[in-house]
Amino acid sequence: MNKDKVKRVLLINFGGIGDEILFFPTIKSIKKTYPNAKIYLALEPRSKSARHLCSAIDKIFCVNIKSKFKYFSIIKFLMRVWIRRFDVAFSTGSSKLVALLLLLTGAKERYGYDSPWAKMLLTKAVKLNKNQYVAEMYHDLAKIVNPNAVCTIPEIDNVQAPEINSEKPVVLIHPGVSLMSIKKNIIKGWSIKRWAKLIDMLLESKKYKVLLAGGKDDEEAIEKILFILNATRTDYSDFKNLYGQTKSIKDFVALVKACDAMVCVDSAPMHMAIAVNTPVIALFGPTDEKILVPERNNIKVLKVNGLDCRPCLWAKRQTSCESKDCLEIHTKDVFDAIEGVFEKCVK
Repeated sequence: MNKDKVKRVLLINFGGIGDEILFFPTIKSIKKTYPNAKIYLALEPRSKSARHLCSAIDKIFCVNIKSKFKYFSIIKFLMRVWIRRFDVAFSTGSSKLVALLLLLTGAKERYGYDSPWAKMLLTKAVKLNKNQYVAEMYHDLAKIVNPNAVCTIPEIDNVQAPEINSEKPVVLIHPGVSLMSIKKNIIKGWSIKRWAKLIDMLLESKKYKVLLAGGKDDEEAIEKILFILNATRTDYSDFKNLYGQTKSIKDFVALVKACDAMVCVDSAPMHMAIAVNTPVIALFGPTDEKILVPERNNIKVLKVNGLDCRPCLWAKRQTSCESKDCLEIHTKDVFDAIEGVFEKCVK
C-alpha cells in the first residue's frame, strides 16, 4: 500500500499510563511513516490522558478490558472501528488472540508480534524480543513498515514548566504506586517511614527545596508521611505539600519538568520524568530496571544488590512474593544519590 495514501491508522496498546509513554516513540515513527494519516490509539480508560502528552495521537478509543463487561467493551470497540475502515492496524501483545483482534478490526493491513495465528491472520509479524528496553520492544512494530525508523527515548510534547521560586535545588518526591498494581499484589513501593526519613534528611541538610506530590492513589501514603514528619519536625520553610494541586496529568508533568530532580519508585511518574529529561532517582524492587529504564546519565537506579531472586517480575513471577527484601533500600543511599546528582551538575 502506498504510504502517502494511508488515511487512517489504528494502534492498540493496552496497559497503564507508563506503558503508553513507552509506546510514544512507536506512535511517532508510525506517524512519520504515514504522514497523511490520522492516528487512532486504542487504550484502557485509566490511560486516556496519554492523548494530552503526545501530539501524534489524533483520537482515542477507550476499551475497558479489565471490567466484568470486557467482552461488551471489545465488541463496542470493534463496531466503532469497522465504521471507519482503517487502512492499517498495529497491536502490541503476544497472545494469539491479538492477531484475531487485529483481523476483526477489518483493517486492510495488520501488524503485530509473532504468535501461533500470526502467519494466518496478519499481514506481517515481528518476533517479540523482551530482553530489551520496552520502548525498543514496542518500536520493533514500527520497523515492520519502516526498517529505517529510529527509536528515541520517549518524549512528552507541549508541556511548559512553571516557574518555581527557589534559590536551592528543587527535589520532587513522589512516593506512590498505582492502586491497581497493589490489588494485583505487585508490590513496588518503598517504606512510608523511609520516605518520611528521606524528606527529613533533605530538609535537615538545608540544601534543598523539597516538594511532595502524588495522584489520587497516593493520598493515604502522603497522609502517613506527613503524620510521621509532624511528630518530630517544626521547620517546613523548604518544604511544600502539593498533593491535590495538580489538576491534570499535564499539570503534573509540567511540575516534574520544572524540578531539578525527582525521587520515585518504578511507576508512571518515573517514565514521565524520563520523558521530560528531569534527573530521576528511581528505586527498584522486584522489577527489572534494564527493560524499564534507558541508558542515560541523569537516571540513577537504586536497588538491593546481592539478591539472586531479583528481578522476579514478570519473567519468574506474576505477583510479588511474601519477602520484600528487594525493597529494603537504605535511606542514606537514596540521600547520597540525590547529593550525587547535584555534585555532577556543579562539576
